[in-house]
Amino acid sequence: MQQPIKISNMINPRQYFRKNFALSGLLFIGNVEHEMQVLNLSISGILAAIDTSANLLNERDVFLLLQQSSIVDIYIENLNLSGEAEIVRVDMDDEKILIGMEFKQISYDVENLLYKRKAYRKSMTAPGQALIAESFYEFMTRNVSVDGIMIYIDEHVDLQLNMIIEFKFDKLHLYGESRVIWFEYDETGSTVIGMEYLHMEKSEITGIPRFYHYDFK
Repeated sequence: MQQPIKISNMINPRQYFRKNFALSGLLFIGNVEHEMQVLNLSISGILAAIDTSANLLNERDVFLLLQQSSIVDIYIENLNLSGEAEIVRVDMDDEKILIGMEFKQISYDVENLLYKRKAYRKSMTAPGQALIAESFYEFMTRNVSVDGIMIYIDEHVDLQLNMIIEFKFDKLHLYGESRVIWFEYDETGSTVIGMEYLHMEKSEITGIPRFYHYDFK
């Protein structure tokens, strides 16, 4: 076995109880989804294995990707668990890559809304601009998926369902039209809008995993 790649100091393995599992999940790294096997899990993180022969990924590939960012997206369907984790350790065991991750921003979807929404929604706060009924508005995103986007506008905006909105979101290089699926006003009078993309190629959306309902074997 090769020496492990230590990305940062690991949490003391005895600090939190870790339960052994044999679950399938998905890991999004380098704009590609890879199937992973969850070996154990605690309230702070997980240890997962990736089969290099099945995923065409090796230890060096992971290390090079981590030089760009150690934050990855994960999805464990049987636990309705999804969100962001930080890779803190990488090791090889025969043809498997062992990856230790600490949870950063995780959602436990009790009602399995992830499946109902079809695609994973990544929490993301970043600015953008929208053209609504010939008026421009600055917005902040709440979450983003390959199907749509949720935005927050710090003022009251008159809307109707199925209204078409032009928007620009520089962080993911998204420009185009969207359709209002739902909207609501909070106690301050601000507006939250759920939108579905129109006239956009989903294959061009990078940095966001799809994590569609997956038939694990």
